[in-house]
Amino acid sequence: MLDHPAQPWPGLPAIADDERLARTQAFRDHLLTRRSCRYFSDAPVPRAIIEAAIEAAGTAPSGANHQPWHFAVIESPDLKAQIRVAAEEEERAFYNGKAGPEWLDALGPLGTDPDKPFLESAPWLIVAFAQRRGGIEPSDDKQNYYVNESVGIACGFLLAALTAANITTLTHTPNPMRFLNRVCKRPASEKPVMIIVAGHAAPDATVPLHALRKKPLTQIASWL
Repeated sequence: MLDHPAQPWPGLPAIADDERLARTQAFRDHLLTRRSCRYFSDAPVPRAIIEAAIEAAGTAPSGANHQPWHFAVIESPDLKAQIRVAAEEEERAFYNGKAGPEWLDALGPLGTDPDKPFLESAPWLIVAFAQRRGGIEPSDDKQNYYVNESVGIACGFLLAALTAANITTLTHTPNPMRFLNRVCKRPASEKPVMIIVAGHAAPDATVPLHALRKKPLTQIASWL
């Protein structure tokens, strides 16, 4: 007998294996259309789309089901401008010597630099925070587990949900990112993990050819 409250496994609708394959391939093919974009227009995206995508992120598995994440969603032009100023300050230090030569060489084919205009031009910035302590109840103050793994999975769900809506995205990780706690009014116990930029690509947006290269199945999987 179970010693905790439970309900029967809900199950999933039965479908044939060829339909399972077709759905998986269609999902894969749609995700293949996702490209990191650094050139955003200011065309609006309805808030309801962002809300639904974050709700999808919230279904991600997590250690002890504590769901150790918080998504600060920024639409305010003033706050976006503050984030850009702070991020570009860190980026200038990064490109002017903080990053080692090998790291800069790796970024070379992508054509990145300290200027981050997308932090202001895109309609939405979603800052993902990892919570070291918390729990499922709002008043909980418990140890959270597998925090980085859990938040990473949730961010993946979020990107997939936005891609399903044909929303263009970019993950941005200025280092360090602690200024985001101040701008987003989040407690020091939370760690900013990434900024997900969401919106529509500018009409003249480009994608580096290097970014189009994806490792084939033979490189990313082994069968034992």
